[in-house]
Amino acid sequence: MARTVWDSTVGKKTVMAVSGLIMLLYLVVHMIGNLKIFFGPGEFNHYAHWLRTVGEPFMHYEWTLWIIRVVLVAAVVAHATSAYQLSRRDLRARPSKYVHKKARASYATRTMRWGGIILGLFIVWHVLDLTTGTVHSGGFQPGHPYQNVVDTFSTWYGNVIYIVAMLALGLHIRHGFWSAAQTLGVGNRTRDRALKTVAGVLALLLTAGFLAVPVGVMTGVVS
Repeated sequence: MARTVWDSTVGKKTVMAVSGLIMLLYLVVHMIGNLKIFFGPGEFNHYAHWLRTVGEPFMHYEWTLWIIRVVLVAAVVAHATSAYQLSRRDLRARPSKYVHKKARASYATRTMRWGGIILGLFIVWHVLDLTTGTVHSGGFQPGHPYQNVVDTFSTWYGNVIYIVAMLALGLHIRHGFWSAAQTLGVGNRTRDRALKTVAGVLALLLTAGFLAVPVGVMTGVVS
């Protein structure tokens, strides 16, 4: 039964919707945590340490964090896989271009695929930069996330990569949230306007919240 659901277009769209909402919930929490950097290194570093001790003593050190990571990786893989397979299925269904052009889609809709690729590449860079320190500039300091963040956004390329990715994220959320609502049967004619408004507000708040950190470093508010 699970295989039958997965093989169907509706099943893949449902997987995309649910995995997308899981990632959206994480992004909201992650953004709020990031904003703690404006309260100084003590507050931000303490928050980063707390993430590794959540659930103690019932949970061992970092167990909760690793559970979150596993869930997120599963959501990202499920989201990307279903998106790719739906895209291939769509291309097979219409191998030649339409004779009559379709109505012009919104900019967010037309850039969903490229936005997904940009975000996928960004996730890899972000982990290598601030989690493992592999590509980090200025000397990665384990246990000092505040200084590591400041180091990253003290470079022009660190700011460019992050800003481009966050703009792509905003567009992705704006279209993706509304699409997920339609797939899960939440949307209808009376709710569509409200859902689109919520999607726009979410996209704007998350984009602004994430961009506040590099802007804070560039302007010297965070140093």
